Amino acid sequence: MFVIGKILTMAMMPTAFLVETLLLGLLLRRFLFGRVLVGLGALGLATCLVFPVDQWVIRPIEDRFPQVRTPPEHVDGIIVLGGSIDDLTSEDRQIPVTGAAGDRLTTFVALARRYPDAKLVFTGGSGDIVQGSANEAKWVRILFEGLGLPEERVIYENHSRTTRENATDSYALVHPQPDETWVLVTSASHMPRSVGVFRKAGWHVLPWPVGYLSRDNLRGYSLSLGGRMATLDWAAHEWIGMVAYYLRGWTDSMFPAPEKRS
Repeated sequence: MFVIGKILTMAMMPTAFLVETLLLGLLLRRFLFGRVLVGLGALGLATCLVFPVDQWVIRPIEDRFPQVRTPPEHVDGIIVLGGSIDDLTSEDRQIPVTGAAGDRLTTFVALARRYPDAKLVFTGGSGDIVQGSANEAKWVRILFEGLGLPEERVIYENHSRTTRENATDSYALVHPQPDETWVLVTSASHMPRSVGVFRKAGWHVLPWPVGYLSRDNLRGYSLSLGGRMATLDWAAHEWIGMVAYYLRGWTDSMFPAPEKRS
């Protein structure tokens, strides 16, 4: 199911879908249906270039959980989700290579210094279809040591492949107590799905969103179609993931929200 899910998700990404539409239309261009597909594909790409579609799609996810403006005085533990390291390139170059979600790791290190007595957990193996060729935790360990975070302070969960496994495998590893305060660090757009699976696992965390990709002021907004489509794909991945997790019973809500405080 892991491999099937990965392949289906990749095929459903907006960039892939529009390109697939164009290619199929070109193959069938002798027919009216083919020409319609070419027009739809071209219109879709043009719309994404002219209008901030990526911002419209990702902003609601990123704003679902607010930033922590007043940090708590005491934190029992901090957990950061994988997805920040390009493990295949790191393996090839033999040096940690961070991706678009690098803010997760820098924030984790900053919080580790703010709360020196907190338990620290990194969770993430490899999300690649072909398993065993690389592992994200290996390179995160090297990066953390380079940033001055002692190895013995961090518990590394290095087998999980999905966000759900991040939650369930880490829960089984550290056994958090109901009265403990645990901070969850991940990208703002990834936070709703992450909180959903952590709650389902019985782990009520304090969301600490980072790595924002949207903004209100669009002055200087990128004119790169590739950049816009990358953000749109990222957002689509989360929307699809939330629906899929809910339908499979891995979360209790299709769009998890902050808990109401009494």
